[in-house]
Amino acid sequence: MIQSKQDYLEYLEEDRIALGEKGKKPKLFGDEVWKFQRLLRKYEYYSNCKKGLISKIFCKYLQARFHYSSIRLGFNIPINSCDPGLSIGHIGPIIINGSCKIGRNCRIHVGTNIGSQAGKRDACPTIGDYCYIGPGVKIFGKISIGNHVAIGANAVVTKDFPDNVTIAGAPAKIINEKGSHGLLNYHEYHQ
Repeated sequence: MIQSKQDYLEYLEEDRIALGEKGKKPKLFGDEVWKFQRLLRKYEYYSNCKKGLISKIFCKYLQARFHYSSIRLGFNIPINSCDPGLSIGHIGPIIINGSCKIGRNCRIHVGTNIGSQAGKRDACPTIGDYCYIGPGVKIFGKISIGNHVAIGANAVVTKDFPDNVTIAGAPAKIINEKGSHGLLNYHEYHQ
């Protein structure tokens, strides 16, 4: 979660690298996903860090822009749900419950739905760092997905999985132990 200006700048840089963007800012035309992610991070920063009347008014403006952009691109990604290094594959429907936690340097593709267990609004998944979530994946319930996990297209994930595995199918099961290695753009973060 963004707690300072330094965190905000770190999130922007990690997202840029994860998306494979070369320049520091998006192009005027195109780069819609990167523009969305930058707006997401700015909204998070102002929501979490800024106080005072002017900041609250600007935060409401950011909220309106974020809402409009989310509808236009088909994203339902709540603030403070994704750690730095988020990489959205491309424009199209992505739905994430606000109680979900998605780790550092994860890539999410179109048609993904990450939600709660039926009838239990806060029973949501926790997804580890460096995970690859393929197109059409559905992840539900109070489950834990390990680090460096690759989830194949159209998988339905309803149980826990360990680190460094590739899972696929409906219901999902482990198909190999390659994991997400080689599927993501990132650089190691050391604190």
